[in-house]
Amino acid sequence: MRVLAVGDVCGKAGLRILERHLWALRREAEADCVIVNAENAHMLGVTPSEARSMLDWGADVLTLGNHSFKRQEIREFMDESDRIVRPANYPAGAPGEGMCFFESEKGCVCVINLLGRCDLPFGPDNPFSVAEKLLEKAHAHTNIILVDFHAEATSEKCAMAYHLDGRVSAVFGTHTHVQTADERVFPGGTGFITDLGMTGAMDSVIGVKAEQSLAYFRGDMLVRFSSAEGPAMLNGALFDIDDSTGLCIGVERVWISE
Repeated sequence: MRVLAVGDVCGKAGLRILERHLWALRREAEADCVIVNAENAHMLGVTPSEARSMLDWGADVLTLGNHSFKRQEIREFMDESDRIVRPANYPAGAPGEGMCFFESEKGCVCVINLLGRCDLPFGPDNPFSVAEKLLEKAHAHTNIILVDFHAEATSEKCAMAYHLDGRVSAVFGTHTHVQTADERVFPGGTGFITDLGMTGAMDSVIGVKAEQSLAYFRGDMLVRFSSAEGPAMLNGALFDIDDSTGLCIGVERVWISE
């Protein structure tokens, strides 16, 4: 099985390049399953119409992160759809689910979404212990298990990969919007990359208009971020997974631009 994981979609530029290139990329890469992190499609959060569009454009499952509930209207969509997941370690009673199962042409795929705790002030449950609770249920259905770990610290992401090594097919980091060059297969057979990167405007500061980001770091008051425009890039990674064992046999970074 070949899995394409796409980094955080940011604003109109990210949606535009995804619409133009995702199906072609999927065909060219011969991907059997496509996971897209969608939590910044509306810059902060995602709307139901944006989520439906990304699924129409070739995504099989959408993952989220610390901005999961920024758009109030997405909550009902989360409860209705089995193709969008928010971090599983949000408090009990949060809308939606943190794990889903997708039937690809090559079999069942489990997608788990987790949120890091280092430098993210949202008070989620411990992602390591939550992952443990989910694995038994996941393995009862399939041995193809993919984990989107939406976290700030590279160390926390790497630690999660070691924690799950040999028990999941792949762990890929999202949230920091900068693609890392450390893609590899861990000793136990879990594919890993610290961060998939970003799908959004290249001329930006992680998707935000550069002048707004500069104003924020200079200490200006009441800076409101909006997504940058212009030529965009699509970042992600391809994971080759052994169908019989569920273990990863190769990882390749993806980077395309308009």
